[in-house]
Amino acid sequence: MKSDIELINSEGRRNDGRGPHDLRKIKIEAGVLHRADGSCSLEWGGNKVLAAVYGPREAVPRHVQNPLRAIVQARYNMAAFSVEDRKRPGPDRRSVEISKVISEALEKVILIEQFPRASIDVNIEVLDAEAGTRCAGLTAAGVALVDAGIPMRDIPVACAAGKIGGKVVLDLGKEEDNFGDADLPIAISPRTGEVLLLQMDGHLTVDEFNEAFDLAVKGCQTVSEIQKKAIMQKYQSAAAEVQE
Repeated sequence: MKSDIELINSEGRRNDGRGPHDLRKIKIEAGVLHRADGSCSLEWGGNKVLAAVYGPREAVPRHVQNPLRAIVQARYNMAAFSVEDRKRPGPDRRSVEISKVISEALEKVILIEQFPRASIDVNIEVLDAEAGTRCAGLTAAGVALVDAGIPMRDIPVACAAGKIGGKVVLDLGKEEDNFGDADLPIAISPRTGEVLLLQMDGHLTVDEFNEAFDLAVKGCQTVSEIQKKAIMQKYQSAAAEVQE
C-alpha cells in the first residue's frame, strides 16, 4: 500500500534526518547472557535483538545428526510485544523462512566439518522491531558465535539497502520499509566478500540493483567494524578484571 508520506526530500534528507548513505545508530554488546555459551545484545535504530548460542552439543533427536558435520539450527522469533500489531506469540511463516535462511548463511562460515553429529543452536529474539530485523538478528548471531568460541572462517554480518522516492538508500527505517519501493537485505563474509544471504522485496532496475548491492556491501563493512569493537571490548574488560 502506497503512502503520501515524503520519505526523502529534494535535498536527499530522509525523515529521520539521515542522508541516503547513512546507517541508523548501532550499539553491540557481547557476552550479556551468563547461561548461554555465547550471546549478544544489539540495538540498531529502533530494533532491539538478543542472540544466544548453545553448542556444539549432541544433536537430538538422533535422526537429525549428520555423521560428517554439525547442523546449524537458527531460531528467529519476534516477541509478541515487539510490534504494535502482532496478533499472537510464536513462530509464523515469516519467522520460519527467516530462521531457515539465517541457518543456511551461518553454515557457510562455521567450520561445521569439525563437529560431526553435533548441533549448534542459535536463538535470535527480537524484542523491539523497527525494520531490518533479519539483518540485525544475523549480525547479532555472528557476535554471539564468536563469544561462544565457535570456529568460523569469518564473522558474518548483514545490512540492507533499498529504494525510496526513486532513490537508492542504505538501511531502511520503518516507514521506508513499509512504504518504499524496494528492500535488499544481504549478508556477507567481510574478509572475502562472499555473499551469504541475498533477498529482495519490490522492484529495482539492473542499475538500481547494482547500486543498492554495492551500498549494502559497504554498509556491511561498516557494521563489521562495530562487531569487532564489541568483541574486543568484551575481552579487554575480561582481561582487566583478571589483572585486578
